[in-house]
Amino acid sequence: MAVRSALYNVVFKACQKASRSLKRDFGEVENLQVSKKGPVDFVSTADHQAERILKEELGRARPEFGFLLEESGAFETDDDRGRRWIVDPLDGTLNFLHGIPHFAISVAAEERGEIVAGAVYQPLTDEFFWAEKGQGAFLNDRRLRVSGRRHLQEAVLATGIPVTGLGGDHATFLARQRAVMANCAGIRRFGAAALDLAWVAAGRFDGYFEMRLKPWDIAAGLLLVREAGGYVSDFAGRSEILESGDVVAANDQLHGPILKLLKVPTPAAGAA
Repeated sequence: MAVRSALYNVVFKACQKASRSLKRDFGEVENLQVSKKGPVDFVSTADHQAERILKEELGRARPEFGFLLEESGAFETDDDRGRRWIVDPLDGTLNFLHGIPHFAISVAAEERGEIVAGAVYQPLTDEFFWAEKGQGAFLNDRRLRVSGRRHLQEAVLATGIPVTGLGGDHATFLARQRAVMANCAGIRRFGAAALDLAWVAAGRFDGYFEMRLKPWDIAAGLLLVREAGGYVSDFAGRSEILESGDVVAANDQLHGPILKLLKVPTPAAGAA
């Protein structure tokens, strides 16, 4: 990336500052795992602290922008004109909670319903995935392209498992999972949707599918995949991904076959 835009500099600085807080707190998780208090409250504090830093830094640089924040909800300004930041300060909270070093900060800039810039930053590896609409996708200074694999049987896909207690539909998920497993080289579940999408953009995963995500989980990652030459849609092949929370991402050769596999008949409600 020869020239870094003003928007890039704003987001990069904010992510760097929030990451210092997260890395410090992550170093304390192992000790808290064996304490009487436990790590849950601590992780909640770490999450809110990172969000506060991101809101302050992004708000200072672009005071006219509104916000959609995972922890604090939506905020509008008098002059936002449909512009806002969509922020997840800690994607992969359960990993963080258990001392698993796989989590990220996700920040997207939205203008009038369209994602125009997005970043996924993995603090522990110092990997900054960045995209601006029409300008391509990058990992630090390296241009990204989605995987070039053309056959699903050779592809490694990523997914997420719905949480039953939070309204997750395991029966539907398992039906789709069985169909996909029978036709690809392997499936991975790493527990951070933003990184799953960033890794599709980087060609590490050949594709990704997941249900019922929130806008802050996927907004930045969707743009990364598109700008890296990939395709993203919901399970019906439509573009209303932020509204539905269902996402399928892959290259142009694999996107269609994955969609077809995901359209298997699903069990009736309450079926085993």
